[in-house]
Amino acid sequence: MAEGPAGSVLVVIPTYNERDNLEPLLARMHAVVPDADVLVVDDGSPDGTGELADKLAADDSRVRVLHRTAKEGLGAAYLAGFAVALQGEHRVIVEMDADGSHAPEDLPTLLAALEGPDGADVVLGSRYVPGGKVVNWPAYRNWISRTGNLYSRLALGVRIRDITGGFRAFRREVLETLTLHEVESQGYCFQIDLAWRALQSGFRVVEVPITFTERERGSSKMSNAIVAEALWKVTQWGVERRWRQLRRRATPVDTGNYTRR
Repeated sequence: MAEGPAGSVLVVIPTYNERDNLEPLLARMHAVVPDADVLVVDDGSPDGTGELADKLAADDSRVRVLHRTAKEGLGAAYLAGFAVALQGEHRVIVEMDADGSHAPEDLPTLLAALEGPDGADVVLGSRYVPGGKVVNWPAYRNWISRTGNLYSRLALGVRIRDITGGFRAFRREVLETLTLHEVESQGYCFQIDLAWRALQSGFRVVEVPITFTERERGSSKMSNAIVAEALWKVTQWGVERRWRQLRRRATPVDTGNYTRR
C-alpha cells in the first residue's frame, strides 16, 4: 500500500502534568526533525503544562495545542489528536509520549521505515526486537510489559514483539481507514487495539528498534485498572478470533455439484 516519501509529519503528544518534560522534549525533537509539526493534547493539567504549551506555540509556528477539560485517558487524548490531524494535510501522524521515555533521536528511524515503494504503513518503535532496549525500568514494570506482549501475541496470533508500545508512525491513509470512532480502549490496550485493527485491515506493520528510558521527572500514569482493561479486552479479542477460525473450518465448501465437509 505504501508508495512515495513519508511527506509532512505531525507528532501528537498527549500531556497531563508534564510541565518539566515538554520543552526539553520538543527541543530534542526539532533538533533531529526540524520540519516536524507538533500537536500537544493537554488534558487540563493542573501543573500548568497547558499554559506552557501555549507559550511554546506562540513562539514556534510548528507547535499547536489542543486543550481538553479533563483527564480522560491516553486513548481518548490520541483520538482527539488524530481527529485534528486528519483535518489538516499531514501525510504522517506520529504518537509520542511526553515524559521523555521515547527518544526523539529515534524518530528519523521510524520515518525512514515509511519511505519508498516497499515502505510500511505503520511503524512501531519496539523495545523487544534486536537493537531495542529498556533503560532504568523497575523489574516489575519490565515483567508486566513483556508478559503483556507475549500474551497478546499468543491470543491474537500476531508476530509483533512490542504491540503495547506507544512510539509509532502512521501513514495518513491508515487512520483514515480505521474505524477510530469504535475504539474505546485506553492505556496499553489502546496501542494493542490500533495495531490489531491495522493488521486486520491489511496494512503493512513493521517494528524498528528504539531505546525506551524510564522517565526522570514526574510520575507514571500506569495503573492496575489499565493493566486489567488490557487483559480483559485482549482475551475477548482472542476468543472472538478463535471462534471465527472454528466457524470457517466448519463451513461447507461449495464446489458446484459436490459439497465437501
